[in-house]
Amino acid sequence: MSIPYEYYIVLSGLLMVLGLIGIMVRRNIITVLISTELMLNSVNIAFVAFDMKLHEVAGQVFVFFILTIAAAEAAVGLGLIMAIYRLKKDVDIEKITELKL
Repeated sequence: MSIPYEYYIVLSGLLMVLGLIGIMVRRNIITVLISTELMLNSVNIAFVAFDMKLHEVAGQVFVFFILTIAAAEAAVGLGLIMAIYRLKKDVDIEKITELKL
C-alpha cells in the first residue's frame, strides 16, 4: 500500500508556506538561509511526487540538480554569514543595510 501523491503535494505546499513565512519574518540571515533550504526541499518533494504519478525519471534528475545548488548555496551563504559576523558582530538583517563591508 503506497501513500497517494496528493499527500506529498500537500506536504510540499506546507513546507513552501513555512519557508515563505521564515523569509518574511527574516530576523537574521541564518533564518533566511534555512527558510530558503526549506523551500528548495519542498520543490524537491513536489518533483518526486509528480514523478511518482507520471512514472518518469525527469523529476528525480531535477532533484539532483536542486540538491547540488542547495549545497553550494549553503556553503557560500554560511561563508558570507561568517564574514559578515566577523566584521559587524551581528547577523540581524535590519542592522546590516549596506553592501560595502
